[in-house]
Amino acid sequence: MRVLLVEDDKALAQGIRVALRGEGYTLDWLADGLEAGHALDSERFDLVLLDLGLPRKDGLSLLRALRSKAQGDVPVLVLTARDATGDRIQGLDSGADDYLVKPFDVDELKARIRALLRRSQGRAQPLLEHAGVSLDPAGRKVHFRGNPVALTPMEFQLLHQLLARPGAVLTRERLAEALYGWQESGPGNTLEVLIHNLRRKLDNTLIRTVRGVGYLIEAPR
Repeated sequence: MRVLLVEDDKALAQGIRVALRGEGYTLDWLADGLEAGHALDSERFDLVLLDLGLPRKDGLSLLRALRSKAQGDVPVLVLTARDATGDRIQGLDSGADDYLVKPFDVDELKARIRALLRRSQGRAQPLLEHAGVSLDPAGRKVHFRGNPVALTPMEFQLLHQLLARPGAVLTRERLAEALYGWQESGPGNTLEVLIHNLRRKLDNTLIRTVRGVGYLIEAPR
C-alpha cells in the first residue's frame, strides 16, 4: 500500500518511515503543504498521514482542497499536537477520517492505518480471502489452502495490492508506484519476477496477465 506522509518534523517523519517500512508499506514523505497538494493532484495514494502545522499551506487547507476534488476520497489520518476538542472537531469536519494526537504509540498508528485501509476497501474483516488464498495484513501472514506460504516483503505487498481489488486490472505503473513510490526504483523486470514467484508459490492461475496493461485477480463468481 502506498502512503503519503506530510510532516515537517524530520525526526518524527523518519521514525514513521522506519516503522511503516517494516510493515511493508511504501511511504513517500513531504514536509511542505504546497508540495503535498501538487503530489495529491498528480499521484495516487492509498492513505495520507497529515500534519496540520505545515509550511506554505496548512494541513486543514490542504485537506479541504483535497476533499473538494472528484478523486479526493483517499483516507486521511491527521497527526497533530493540537489536542483541544475544538481542534479535533475542526479536523474531522474538514474531511479527516481519523485523528491521532502527538505523541502517539506507533502500534496504535499502525492499527488505525489498517482500520482505515479496510474501511476504504469496503471490508469489515481484517483478512483478505480469495481462491484458497488467505492474507492477514496485520500479522503479515499468507496461507494457501490452509498451509502457510513464505513470501518476501515485496511479494507480500504485491499480493496485497491485487487481493484488495479483485476483478480490477492494476496497471504496471500503478503497481510500480505502490511497490517503490518516489524514493526507490527496481530493475525493469522486477514486477515480472514477483508475479512469477507468486504464481509458483500459490497457484499458477491466480494472477492473470492483461497483455500490454497489467495484472488482475479475477473477481469471485
